[in-house]
Amino acid sequence: MAVPQEILNRTAYLSIPESVPQASLADVLDATERAQHWLLKEQVDEGYWMGELEGDSILESEYILLLTFLGIEKNKKKIEALARYLIKKQEKHGGWSTYPGGPPDISGSVKAYFALKIAGYDPSLPLMVKAKELILSLGGINRTNSFTKIYLAMLGQYSWSKCPAIPPEGSLLPTWFYMNIYAMSAWSRTIVIPLSILWAYKPVMRLPVDIQELSIPKEVAPGDTWDKSIISWKNAFLALDLFLKLLEKSPIKPFRAWAIRTAEKWMIQHFRRSDGLGAIFPPMVNSIFALKLLGYSEDHPYFLKAMWQLEGLEIEENEAIRMQPCLSPVWDTALAVTALSESGLSSSNPALIKGAKWLISKEVKEEGDWKISNPKIPTGGWVFEFNNEFYPDVDDTAMVLISLSRVDFPQKRAAVTRGITWLLGMQGNDGGWAAFDRDNNHEILTQVPFADHNAMLDPSCPDLTGRVLEMLSAYGYTVNSTPIKKAIAYLKESQELDGSWYGRWGVNYIYGTWQVLKGLSCIGENMRLPYVKRAAQWIRSVQNPDGGWGESCESYNKPAMKGIGASTPSQTAWALMALMAAGDYETLSVKDGFRWLLENQTTEGTWDEEIFTGTGFPKVFYLRYHLYRHYFPLYAFGMLQRKKKAKEA
Repeated sequence: MAVPQEILNRTAYLSIPESVPQASLADVLDATERAQHWLLKEQVDEGYWMGELEGDSILESEYILLLTFLGIEKNKKKIEALARYLIKKQEKHGGWSTYPGGPPDISGSVKAYFALKIAGYDPSLPLMVKAKELILSLGGINRTNSFTKIYLAMLGQYSWSKCPAIPPEGSLLPTWFYMNIYAMSAWSRTIVIPLSILWAYKPVMRLPVDIQELSIPKEVAPGDTWDKSIISWKNAFLALDLFLKLLEKSPIKPFRAWAIRTAEKWMIQHFRRSDGLGAIFPPMVNSIFALKLLGYSEDHPYFLKAMWQLEGLEIEENEAIRMQPCLSPVWDTALAVTALSESGLSSSNPALIKGAKWLISKEVKEEGDWKISNPKIPTGGWVFEFNNEFYPDVDDTAMVLISLSRVDFPQKRAAVTRGITWLLGMQGNDGGWAAFDRDNNHEILTQVPFADHNAMLDPSCPDLTGRVLEMLSAYGYTVNSTPIKKAIAYLKESQELDGSWYGRWGVNYIYGTWQVLKGLSCIGENMRLPYVKRAAQWIRSVQNPDGGWGESCESYNKPAMKGIGASTPSQTAWALMALMAAGDYETLSVKDGFRWLLENQTTEGTWDEEIFTGTGFPKVFYLRYHLYRHYFPLYAFGMLQRKKKAKEA
């Protein structure tokens, strides 16, 4: 597929005259020093870094729905504070979006409207009227996703019979069965297990408010629409859904009690060594719902701890409360250490040593869910959060190992060896790496009615594979190693026709292309090969006229929008590092990109970035990492600085 003409038309930088001021080594050194100073001040006394992690309005809305289920009156003040933040997130179109400035999201908008009514906002208020009109224009409640419908059913706003079946009996299926719980992604597993308990009990809470004004009786939910082709997996699962609901009407359910006990046991087991179930917001909320339905009192240790962990995600400011989807200390620390090292701090720098010691202390020591599909490899790796031992992930483990390779800290050796062994064992049969599991790619599961959160599977992806290559290169692996050959073959196979690579965990093709080119360069691939040149040329082709790079989350829905968006510090840094990895340090494109970073650095030494450039679930949930705006530009400056110093030496 050729690069769209509308993108080529934007490459005005190609005609920028050489007289435009460019970055000198002195400019780069000054910007680097100020950025280092800012980042070093952000280090916590214990040794780690952690920036705020921002998601969309569903976090505040769902928290209000949970607090409502637990009792409106006793949670009134917190509900009101969360509602104040919700109002701030309402978009000009009247609804709520998955990222700032994005199109309205029907599920998020319905939940926000409902949450505001619970908080006492009159439906005749202009903001409420505008939201209602927008929601109705999008199809009303029936167009929301499955998880939203379950929450609404619990609070008396939707019929349980219209919710997709999530029977707890699924937890009884053996691991050899194609559709067992471990065949779905790790995050889906933690979300669905407690949801199955909710579905089994089907509670209905009566509230003093309702949202029946958002219903359109004849509107058909997308998940209820049968394929025109009689034989399809979607139709098969819809038929199964109808059958399960029919069975649900029977007074005899021979396996139900056993299934609920199994799901409960699994959930409680996964509370251990974790900052909440899965250590991420959705399963943490679902587990509290489940504990309540299972009969645990609100002063029971499990309940108290689950609520305390959820409250740990709150940020209170100006009489409003906003929620984080999780905490990111391991990820932020590994990237901060690497950026500071790349930018010139020595391997014996006290701040880096302190960060490395903290990272070593967070090594996973216990077996997790990954062991089910990978029983032969020993335990190792790192997680994203403070504690989440059931779910070490490839991206954090690779990034931690990269950072440790840059620090003079002899006590790291055993942990590094375990981490590399674990990562090599997580390589998929296709040659790539996924996030939490190996070969988690049973495509038919995406057709299950409750799989409309677009994250049922955890397949290999180019960005993670590129990062693993970068890490392995730091420990002596080369293009001649068998795992590397398989990985490069996977990357060649997954490259887009225009030369770019998809970014699963960052927005989007700029992120994916950077990660792959960086990995290929580090591992020793010939960067003059045609497929590498095509990737670098694609990066150049989407540079903005102002010299920076940007890409909106919209590119996940519309591939024609790949590489298109307002310039941001993090995405500009990714693009520059991609080009430098491809051997380009001197073209006007690179010079102008660094000029943009220099011109947009603040007096404090950092950068501003309001746009979401992180990805949770493509098309569904996006993230704004508040430190991305800082350590990625610093990383890019470090790469350029090293090259300039070597050239001028």
